[in-house]
Amino acid sequence: MSDTAADGGDTLTYEHAGMPRTGTWWSAFVIGLAGTILVTGIGPTMVVALGASALPIMVLITACGWILCLLLSEMAAMMPERSGGLPSYIYPAYRDRWPRAAQHLGAFGAWGYWLGWFPVAPLNMILASYYIVDLFHLSTKSFTPLGTPIYYWAVGISIVGILLLFVPSFMGLKFGTGFATVLAVLAMIPLTFLAISWVFHPSVVHFGQLFSFKRVDGSGFFAPIYGHSWFTIYIAFAFLLTWNVIAMEAAACYIGECKNPSRDAKIALNLEGGYGLFIYTLIPVAFVIVLGNHALGTPGIVDPRTMFVTFSSKVFGAGAASTALNWIIGLMLIIALVLSCLNAITGTARSLHQMSTDGNFPKMFSRLNRHGVPAYGMFFTVICSIAVVFMGGAVQIYTFSNVGYLIIMIPVLFGYYYMRQHRPNLPRPVRLPEFMKYVALLMMAFFLFIYVYGGPTYASCSCSQAGKSTLPFYFLGFGALALYLPLYLYRKLVEDKRDGGGVKAEADATMPAGIATEVSP
Repeated sequence: MSDTAADGGDTLTYEHAGMPRTGTWWSAFVIGLAGTILVTGIGPTMVVALGASALPIMVLITACGWILCLLLSEMAAMMPERSGGLPSYIYPAYRDRWPRAAQHLGAFGAWGYWLGWFPVAPLNMILASYYIVDLFHLSTKSFTPLGTPIYYWAVGISIVGILLLFVPSFMGLKFGTGFATVLAVLAMIPLTFLAISWVFHPSVVHFGQLFSFKRVDGSGFFAPIYGHSWFTIYIAFAFLLTWNVIAMEAAACYIGECKNPSRDAKIALNLEGGYGLFIYTLIPVAFVIVLGNHALGTPGIVDPRTMFVTFSSKVFGAGAASTALNWIIGLMLIIALVLSCLNAITGTARSLHQMSTDGNFPKMFSRLNRHGVPAYGMFFTVICSIAVVFMGGAVQIYTFSNVGYLIIMIPVLFGYYYMRQHRPNLPRPVRLPEFMKYVALLMMAFFLFIYVYGGPTYASCSCSQAGKSTLPFYFLGFGALALYLPLYLYRKLVEDKRDGGGVKAEADATMPAGIATEVSP
């Protein structure tokens, strides 16, 4: 256990993750770009469903994502030895006041985070596979394993891609950072370029498409749609959107492995939030002003799965140069999607590792390989990711996954408020203005409303591109979330009792304070 230095007699206690410190703010930033790259899936989905009216809610939720990054920079700098991002801060925030509740909240948070993030790998590999099929003119023959059609090629490419990404994940943060840096540069180039590409060909731009934020069917922003009022439908789509835009927090997963966490947390998370706000605002704006609301609502013109290539063709026209540009854009987007998959495997395993180190999850998740990474947790994630490939579609995976992801924001945000309000003398290498604790409370209430009201509304309405509800996947998400309990009980009632009445065998008193991991050869 580690005791941070205290100011005014207050002390924050928490377990070390025991991860080697080989990274920098750049490591956290480039691998954390996985959250920003999710715009490749949600950007087309939102504008195809809602047209220009999607823009205000996208900007609002993305701004919340940036604020979340700022809050996490303070929490990460306070607990620099924690690994796994935002769920790893739940347990220390509450443990001194409510130890039993803190234990459950921390473990549940890690499991919800895993459920929220691991489906990014299968989803983005599916999206990447559709670009590959489009560029190489492969067969589009499909089948329907779980109610959603998916190409045979998409399944094969996705499974092979996920298995290959296990290799850089297994090799550790130092190797993974080099791999991710190459991917990140190639990912940021097309996303940034596409966001502003219309500037180079202004004749294709029609800013009138933004006026009144109209929908794809020509109706106004406040008109009923999909059988619901405007307020209900925007809250419903906010549920879909939060899974993507607040994922910029992914950079926090790696702060515990940085050489200078106090400095690196502030830099990495500020950059992540700022760049994310830029991309999540300008990409959908570009789609609307170039393609237009009518085209966005016409499946024969715009396919959300390959919209970026369609957009690029519209901006730069036809011809050999345009074809070459389409190839470049398509290949770079595939690389961007692969980078996002990498974080889904590496980041979630670190969350499971931290909760296992805390004594709340099965011990296999705490084992580090010779490269200092939780390989068992990553392999577990890879197997589950392959299973999710068969869900087939983006909105189905969004619905399934966000059941776990959005709900854990509640204890995280309240934990930030609680520590600022009731433990003001804790040392804070990064300190935000005092009013931010109230901002955290407002965001908590907002996210809770989206979760309780928007989630079931979206899942039960026929507002996806397929025109079907995603309610089965919504309930499947709750089923996966409930698996937390047997995992927790197995650790407490089987492993801990077997090893001596709840004493963690790994946390031997002769080991350095806070190191509570098993190391496999």
